[in-house]
Amino acid sequence: MSDKQKEKASSSASLQRSLSPMHVWAIAFGCVIGWGSFINPGKKFLPTSGVAGTAIAMVLGALVMIIIAFSYAYMVPKYPKAGGEFTFTKMCFGKTMAFICGWFLVVAYLTNVPMNSTAIGLIVDGLDGSADILKFGFHYSIAGFDIYLGEMLLASAILLLFGYLNIIGVKKAGFVQTVLSTLLVVCVFTLFVAALVSSKAKGINMQPVWGFDKSAAMAAGATTAGIGKYAHVGTRGVMGAILATFAIAPWAYVGFDAIPQAAEEFNFSFKKVSFIMMIAIVFGCFVYVSNNTVAAAALENWPDRVMAGEWVVLVAATELLGTFGKILVGLGVSCAVLSGIMGFYLASSRLMYSMSRDGYLPEWFGRVDPKYGTPKNAMIFCIIVSLSGPILGREALGWFVDMSAIGASIGYFFTSASTLVTARRNGDGTPFLKTMAIAGVVFSAIFMILQLIPIPGLNGVHFGKESYIMLVIWVLLGLVFYIKQRSSFSAEE
Repeated sequence: MSDKQKEKASSSASLQRSLSPMHVWAIAFGCVIGWGSFINPGKKFLPTSGVAGTAIAMVLGALVMIIIAFSYAYMVPKYPKAGGEFTFTKMCFGKTMAFICGWFLVVAYLTNVPMNSTAIGLIVDGLDGSADILKFGFHYSIAGFDIYLGEMLLASAILLLFGYLNIIGVKKAGFVQTVLSTLLVVCVFTLFVAALVSSKAKGINMQPVWGFDKSAAMAAGATTAGIGKYAHVGTRGVMGAILATFAIAPWAYVGFDAIPQAAEEFNFSFKKVSFIMMIAIVFGCFVYVSNNTVAAAALENWPDRVMAGEWVVLVAATELLGTFGKILVGLGVSCAVLSGIMGFYLASSRLMYSMSRDGYLPEWFGRVDPKYGTPKNAMIFCIIVSLSGPILGREALGWFVDMSAIGASIGYFFTSASTLVTARRNGDGTPFLKTMAIAGVVFSAIFMILQLIPIPGLNGVHFGKESYIMLVIWVLLGLVFYIKQRSSFSAEE
């Protein structure tokens, strides 16, 4: 076949309808639960919000996501095309708003792939004790994070492998994703049951339940015995503890909205979308709350371990179940990381494929492999970008976590608003649906305000300095693409 024939076949090929409901649940759940559910209890959740603050924030966040999910469930059958929120926004608010929505969704999805890849070295490092089997070859530091050649090679190999699996067929990718997500649920549930029946897990260990001022405690050389002096107390302290974690709910649950990105590849009725989304959100909430609570309950000196930078979920599992607990966490977090990579690869590539097909990105991104029926070029681009993760390291990419949260919030906002517009046009929106859509618009706006605007007394809620810089850079880069591609999508009918 000549190059021209291949290009013609690529441009005329379409995505294959190969995804079952179980595949789609696994994609959504695998995106929702990544490295953060195992690493962040010690890094962020426990010190910032404690057991109670994190649990309340995550449950509230899940409820808000379920409210927003009603809008997705309504819009997907109306516009069953890859692109999800981007497509909804285009049909309801025009091309410029669609570009803004799509551009921020790209960063929400794509940054999660390299972020998950940076956890691979941490997993091995936490499990191999003092062996340091991946700490070989040259190494360097970025933002205080050491990067070794061995870790870089393993993470890069996994990124290439999972990218390849996405290219050679969505059904194969869906099967692998289902296995990974199922194993993840089994591991977390087993650890939860172990904590319930073990005498080592105690409610008293969870103090301070609203978290504490980690920076002040470390500066003063405080220990668990005196941590009460730095605990979050009072109305402002408790509200700050809850909102600090609630504000990142769009990041924590980003991924359930990956379902519409694969709408053209469903082999089942769109009526099942709402149920699949809700199950993915509920399972995600359970994992976040369970891991955080078990880590604190099993360790009577968890504040000391948090301030020492230990992986508290792994330490807690080892306390409860010994070597088996260590293996359990290792398997669970590995499944979380790998399913996150697989899921966000799929979501990112389908979004860019859809934006390219409509002229919002260069035509190259929109080509479908005639043999496998997947957006091969978009996937290749995702793989190349994701390989930056093992090179830049965890701390540098951590600045993009906030970017992912704001991107998801923008996607939720436009989907909820599009539901209101579409329901009014078609005259088929129930009062319940309209109420859910209005609530979705309001909550999405609240998330964006909490993330972008510093509010006195609510420390740790808004963006850090580096994230503001990344936001400005992403906006400027988007402006370049908008100017370059505007003539293409302005010419659409």
